[in-house]
Amino acid sequence: MFITRVKLKNWKNFRDADIPLYPQTYLIGPNASGKSNFLDVFRFLRDVAKPSGGGLQKAVTDDRGGISKLRCLHARNDTEVMIEVDLAEVADAEPAWQYALGFKAEGKGRQRIKLTKEIVSKNGAVILSRPDKEDELDPERLTQTYLEQISSNKGFRKVSEFFSATTYLHLVPQLLKHSGRIGGNMLENDPFGQKFLERIASVNERTRNSRLKHIQAALKVAVPRFDELRFKKDEFKGHPHLEALYEHHRPRGAWQREDQFSDGTLRLLALLWMLFEGDSLLLLEEPELSLNNAIVERIPELIQRIQRISKYKRQVLISTHSDALLNNHGIDSRAILLLEPGAEGTRIRPPDKEELAVVDAGFSAAEVLLPKVRPQGIEQLSLF
Repeated sequence: MFITRVKLKNWKNFRDADIPLYPQTYLIGPNASGKSNFLDVFRFLRDVAKPSGGGLQKAVTDDRGGISKLRCLHARNDTEVMIEVDLAEVADAEPAWQYALGFKAEGKGRQRIKLTKEIVSKNGAVILSRPDKEDELDPERLTQTYLEQISSNKGFRKVSEFFSATTYLHLVPQLLKHSGRIGGNMLENDPFGQKFLERIASVNERTRNSRLKHIQAALKVAVPRFDELRFKKDEFKGHPHLEALYEHHRPRGAWQREDQFSDGTLRLLALLWMLFEGDSLLLLEEPELSLNNAIVERIPELIQRIQRISKYKRQVLISTHSDALLNNHGIDSRAILLLEPGAEGTRIRPPDKEELAVVDAGFSAAEVLLPKVRPQGIEQLSLF
């Protein structure tokens, strides 16, 4: 499935937003404009829908510190938070599903989160609309969504399963390299890749080898003197490892484990692996970190190539500051969202007609759109 549109009200930086999404969508904006907060919309829906439990109450109160930290500060009179999404069965198709979720604080007693709206439509026909008569008879029901209840979401379980499978990865190489020594608690869903090797190990051998073969071919182009990549388990404790062989003056050089890989190699490897993994929504924050600009410029083409050869097709949302990435003329400029902070919150918008016309004339998105989201007065920074 693919999300084709998202509408927000009172979500963090965004007092209101209504924007289209594409199979590959790029978010650009200055620091603290809300790129991560926009991606968190989809993590939130995942947290509500995931089968491990917790649902709406945990997603708001435990995972995000309560509705006061989630609701837009510019929401003065209308304090309801609302998320609406349209979903298509395949890329570039008309939306078949619509899901809307609204909620606010209870306002008394335990200050729980109460559902104000939950609507599901399929092909234009409403199949769920809450609050309903049963909710009126038992208001306690409004502390839970149907999205999170297996006994109640049968008619739209496909939507629930799609949300719950959303993947967010912002791999921190040091956490992966030293995961055995760091220990301690790991964040739920492992967003920073501490257990990335276990993720690779969980895939059946045939699929794993096929993916690593494609990744090896990419790394041989991108990483100097890179030759082979293999998966191997520790002989003593059975811990999973990745090993790489580099061209060497000896006929067979020494194999290196992942803790000897460069940060850029690990981040590129993780990006490639995640593009092969599953057909759910993939959220990437600043994939350009630690990578040479020549590689960064090719990331859009890597995504498109893997989509062509992979069994699965993933929608990818990417936040970036990279001039090199947006310099790629293969990017659909309509799929770039500009975040513009203002006195009443952040405005999020696609390029306008004039901006699209300039790109169509031969300029890159980096040349046309990145200057529009430069921090105001940035020239004064050197005078600080």
